[in-house]
Amino acid sequence: MPEKPKFNKTALKGQRDSLAKYQKFLPILLLKKMQLQLVIRRLEPVLETKRRELEATVASIEPWAGLLSDETIDIEDYLQIEEVRTKRDNIAGVEIPEFDQVLYEDIPYSLFATPGWLDKALQVLRQLVSLREELRVLLEKEALLKEELRITTQRVNLFEKKLIPELKENIRKIKIFLGDDETAAVGRAKLAKAKLVQKEVTGE
Repeated sequence: MPEKPKFNKTALKGQRDSLAKYQKFLPILLLKKMQLQLVIRRLEPVLETKRRELEATVASIEPWAGLLSDETIDIEDYLQIEEVRTKRDNIAGVEIPEFDQVLYEDIPYSLFATPGWLDKALQVLRQLVSLREELRVLLEKEALLKEELRITTQRVNLFEKKLIPELKENIRKIKIFLGDDETAAVGRAKLAKAKLVQKEVTGE
């Protein structure tokens, strides 16, 4: 952050160095901002597709959803999540999760002691849970990217609208001050020289 400058050549160099540093870093921030915006835009249709898949799967269950209330069997006993497996990726410096798969506990059951619809129900419900978890991870990914975009945009605005303009203005003021000071110094030197000449002439 630029401080209120002193009006000397050292301060001028310091302000110029800071300006060069911010001007060098700004394009990197702008590139990061563009990358994040692009990734978020590409993520939106993926999210919408997953939402529709989830809705379609839920709709496909409705015709036989009543079977799940069968008191002779608790479907949750056979649908136990062991792990939601994700991978880690890095986009524009942001570490984000990528959905891999849902692993279920292997719970054996007798085909003769359970209803005939259990196999099909477990297959569809596992698909439903996997879609739900994939959507959850996608939404987490989107939230992380949007937060990073917010921070990056703030930094870009800080550089463009505050830091760089302030440094340029400081440099302008210091240069004017040093120019005026130099002019005054030249004027004083001329005046002193004129007085010396006058003393030599008058012999005083």
